[in-house]
Amino acid sequence: MARASVLRSYTRFLSVTFQVNLQAVIEYRLNFLLQVFGMILNNASFALFWAVLIQQTGGIGGYGFSDVMFLWALVSSSFGLAHVCFGNIRHLGAMVQKGEIDTYLLQPKDVFLNLLTSRTIVSGWGDLLYGFIVIALLPGLSLAQLGFFCVLTLTGGLIFAATFAAAESLAFFLGNASALSSAISEFLLSFSLYPETVFDQGMRWLFYSLIPSGFIAFIPLAAYKALDLKALPLLALMALVYGAGSYLLFNLGLRRYESGNRMGTRI
Repeated sequence: MARASVLRSYTRFLSVTFQVNLQAVIEYRLNFLLQVFGMILNNASFALFWAVLIQQTGGIGGYGFSDVMFLWALVSSSFGLAHVCFGNIRHLGAMVQKGEIDTYLLQPKDVFLNLLTSRTIVSGWGDLLYGFIVIALLPGLSLAQLGFFCVLTLTGGLIFAATFAAAESLAFFLGNASALSSAISEFLLSFSLYPETVFDQGMRWLFYSLIPSGFIAFIPLAAYKALDLKALPLLALMALVYGAGSYLLFNLGLRRYESGNRMGTRI
């Protein structure tokens, strides 16, 4: 009963936080729409690049145009979902350096979850929407495939958020870890957007460990093409593993945190 009560409490908390963040970003509707559609157009330019490239080459590493577009759709939606729901995943390190998490330490909710969900990134909505536009335009989309895509977006978004938050948490241990965390984040995003087969075999262990592109893009692509539901428990488990690892790293670092001696309130 106690666990169920805690779960309901956090569900309400996350729901209210999401609503507040959404209301904050759509208050300035024109700016919101410009950023969302600007991100969609930015992503669409890469789709045009891949269309021309594959038309000239006939395929990249055994991947056809639909395969590459699926990667872009899934990675874009997963990346966008992570930034819509956990907007501070790329700002955590800077907040630690500046001593700006004092206020969160005084809140009754879990510091890690409270901190990550206290912001939403407007451009993330563009990434999220773009992925669904692309998947809707791919030929032969069925309702089952769309539902499968939604689940894959959820697991991918959680792994993105966990990896980014873990990289940013290095600031607790290294001080200014912005260069390292940025490199990890960029590697994860970049590697996930290219066919796995273009990378050297000796590199691929990275995609299933430190830079989990395999669980965000490569395994989901194979599962989606075969509509293989057996892959979902593995992906859900890996989302849990990376999330737990990120949570543990953050809390270990929090023991080393030095207050910025700043007073403030959060409503």
